[in-house]
Amino acid sequence: MAPGIARDRWKAVVTALGDRRAAPNLRWVAQLTGRSEPEVTRAFDGILRHRAAIAEIRRSHVEGGRDFYAQIQAPLDLYALVRLIRPDAVVETGVSSGVSSSHFLFGLQDNRRGRLYSVDLPTPQQGDELQANESPVSLPPGRKTGWAVPDGLRERWDLSLGPSQELLPAVADRAGTIGLFLHDSLHTPRHLTFELETVRPHLLPGAVVLADNTEWTGQAFDRFARSLGVPIVRRGRSGLVGVRIPTEAMRASAPRRTSRSRSKR
Repeated sequence: MAPGIARDRWKAVVTALGDRRAAPNLRWVAQLTGRSEPEVTRAFDGILRHRAAIAEIRRSHVEGGRDFYAQIQAPLDLYALVRLIRPDAVVETGVSSGVSSSHFLFGLQDNRRGRLYSVDLPTPQQGDELQANESPVSLPPGRKTGWAVPDGLRERWDLSLGPSQELLPAVADRAGTIGLFLHDSLHTPRHLTFELETVRPHLLPGAVVLADNTEWTGQAFDRFARSLGVPIVRRGRSGLVGVRIPTEAMRASAPRRTSRSRSKR
């Protein structure tokens, strides 16, 4: 299937989501996974079978007073990453209604393997209506963390509620080896650094690490990428970035600096 034709088909899913910013970014996913565009196209195409469930997520948002996506703007990309990486464990921090969680779980369900480990510190909305000074990820009255996640996906979901600083170390231990990690919780340099260093010992070669809203976290993700010796891959002009943990093949193919080249620095 040609990418242009596939994009036309994906428009129906983006419409069901209710946010045109969720349109798939093939180039970003291909760069993060090292896969070809045809492979990435096929991975995205799998989301079509979940169109009805995605429309239900949208309806649940509207009923909860959220006629917009207050969370990650790349849910379809998360699905494709799971399909391509085929991780046994995905870990995310920050859930709110569960947009990212749902799309991770769609991918795990289609892979017929793997589990999602989520950590969230619920922030309740103060009144009947969301105020201008409140976070858009606040939970509407009567709603709980992950309220929009379809019931049929929950058997692969391990949800822990509380501060990431307290829960993430144990969650990472429980996950074991991590193939995909997403930071989307407290967006400060110190907190992002804590989360990255907490999951780092558990990351498999070839794993993908993502962080959203990095415009608020200073150089924390840059330092992490430099320590790995890998480039940061940014999704368009957004604050959503990622890196791929080096594999032995990646290290072997990386250009080696000679002593002469080092002396010129």
